[in-house]
Amino acid sequence: MTTAVQGPFLQRQLPLDWSLWPAEARLLISLTAIWSLAGLLVLASASWWVASREMGEGAYYLKRQIIWMVASWGLLATAISSDLRRWMKLAGPALWIGTLLVAATLVFGSTVNGASRWLVIGPLQIQPSELVKPFVVLQAANLFAHWKRSAPDQKLLWLGSFATLILLILKQPNLSTAALTGLLLWLMAFSAGLRLRTLFGTALAGAALGVSSIMINEYQRLRVISFLDPWQDPQGDGYQLVQSLLAIGSGGLFGQGFGLSTQKLQYLPIQSTDFIFAVYAEEFGFIGSLMLLMFLMLIGFIGLRVALRCRSNQARLTAIGCTILLIGQSLMNLAVASGAMPTTGLPLPMISYGGNSLMSSLLIAGLLIRCSLESSGLVGGRRLKQNGGRRHQPRQPSR
Repeated sequence: MTTAVQGPFLQRQLPLDWSLWPAEARLLISLTAIWSLAGLLVLASASWWVASREMGEGAYYLKRQIIWMVASWGLLATAISSDLRRWMKLAGPALWIGTLLVAATLVFGSTVNGASRWLVIGPLQIQPSELVKPFVVLQAANLFAHWKRSAPDQKLLWLGSFATLILLILKQPNLSTAALTGLLLWLMAFSAGLRLRTLFGTALAGAALGVSSIMINEYQRLRVISFLDPWQDPQGDGYQLVQSLLAIGSGGLFGQGFGLSTQKLQYLPIQSTDFIFAVYAEEFGFIGSLMLLMFLMLIGFIGLRVALRCRSNQARLTAIGCTILLIGQSLMNLAVASGAMPTTGLPLPMISYGGNSLMSSLLIAGLLIRCSLESSGLVGGRRLKQNGGRRHQPRQPSR
């Protein structure tokens, strides 16, 4: 009896009967669940020893991450069940609110490692530059999907809004998030078919802005220098990267085994956030790291399939933007931990500790799944008439 009651209840919570979900949507929600659960296990291993030593409870960080995980999955469920057009309408105001909050961090923000990225509101710490990412995707899709038909003042308004947001993030300073946001907008514009000459000029301007930020901010310049040769100052500016490389190298082919990393025993700083991949690589080795890369490639492939199946330019660009954010940020995090990029402050989506990154990542995943559902034509603005999950067949004329 309980099963009979639960079945219809769960079906009512879904925007579309599970049997009618496109294969891409089923795969995406299953892979997102695997990604989330695996992230909790990796975080438990990376943070347990430090939490026991500093907080007196090994599960301190894990418990808080689980609370954020439940809330974030609620946000994902909301994204899946809500019409994409509603999210598009919210995108503009949400982008401006996010920009104002980023500006507020420069005045009232909490400074950590030389950067003001956090707003402390009671017991909560808010990182607006993380939370605004999904709305950057949505508003960029709004803008670039109708680029040729948009009035010049509308183009100027939203391009100015994006530029203001990126400049404010640079001012924090947070070069990695600013670069990721700029790259996201550039790739979405490229996908929308904007002129290559314009895109090339924008890329040059963005590169010049990044170089200027590095030259102005001393700590960013030191990070670049330590990235080029971390062994030149292994106990100073190069310490973080040296310890990360030692952790990755210690993993060997098959790794030390789950929970057996030694670098996480306070040798590797920031082991549960930005450099959590180093702990993962030490415990699971080259094979485990390769499996993670293949997992990300699979998510990226499915995301592109969703984009190709979308019925509107807005949905297609949203799917592309969500895929770029999830996979691009993950690859940038892996590149930093392995010394292929200068040390930056980008978390590994759904794995690094932090509620802001988790909520942003799962909302992005939910929007991508929603794009897949709407591509079926059975839900959303272009849904087809259906009766019990079946399309109406046209009546045959009587003879």
